[in-house]
This record gives sequence, structure tokens and C-alpha cells, in this order.
Amino acid sequence: MFPGTTKGVFNKKLWRITMNTQATETEIQALIDTYRQAVMAKDVEKVMALYADDIVSFDAIQALQFKGKVAYRAHWQACMEMCPGPHKFDFHQVKINVADSIAFAHWLAYCGGTNDKGEEQACWMRVTACYQRVAGQWKIVHEHWSAPFDPMAGTAIFDLQP
Repeated sequence: MFPGTTKGVFNKKLWRITMNTQATETEIQALIDTYRQAVMAKDVEKVMALYADDIVSFDAIQALQFKGKVAYRAHWQACMEMCPGPHKFDFHQVKINVADSIAFAHWLAYCGGTNDKGEEQACWMRVTACYQRVAGQWKIVHEHWSAPFDPMAGTAIFDLQP
């Protein structure tokens, strides 16, 4: 059956919703791809262009939360400087959900980089990102990066794999 058909009867509204959903999913996937490429290139300006001005991020490193582009830009810059060598930023099991002017995605990320001794420091993380249309463009309005932790030891578990 084709999108927009129900038991062989064409439903114009359902077809339009389906086509809009597919187009939006494609736009969000392109934004995720651009985000990944910008991080791999260590291009903080390109990364920051993807965020809404009032981004709220629950990043896995340092602060409990970052509010706004100014705070988050400083964090991104520090992250880029922590690993002077090549970055790892691979996304797996990406799932995108869309509705009107909002969307969210989640995935597993293998991220890290090469330190100044040439050693790779990377681990698997869980990621959720929320998007909203701002002035006609999709922007990241919230993101959450986390690693599971062992409550008995009080430490993050970095050696898990999907």
C-alpha cells in the first residue's frame, strides 16, 4: 500500500502528513550528520550554528547543565582542546521522531579522542537530542549525553558496548 492510502482509498491528509514526516526525518538526519562532521573537524563555530540560542544541555562532562550558547561554546572549545589528536564520534542506532515543529532523536555514540600522548580515550554514551523549528530552520534546543553508572561504586561504566 502507498502512503496516504487506506484499503485502497487515497487519503490526501494522511499522504501529506506521511510525506511531511519523511521530509522532516531527512532534514533531522542531515542535521545530525552535519553535527557529527563538524565535531570530527573540530569546527566549534559549525557545531554552535546548529544550536538554538537558548540551548539547554545536560552534557556528560563537567557541569550539571549548560544554558545558552555562550556557556556551551566555552564547554565545546574546552572539549576540543582536551584531545589534540583525531576525534572519535560514531553514531549507531539513530532513531528520529517528528511532529509538526518539534522532533527528537536518540542514538548510541562512540565518542572520544586521542590525547597528547597518542592514546585513544573513548567510550560509548547515550544521547538524546530535541529539535525545534526556529525561524524556519531546525535547531537543537536540548541535548542529553550520559553514561550508565554503578550506584554501588559511584562510578560511570565506560566499558559497555551495544
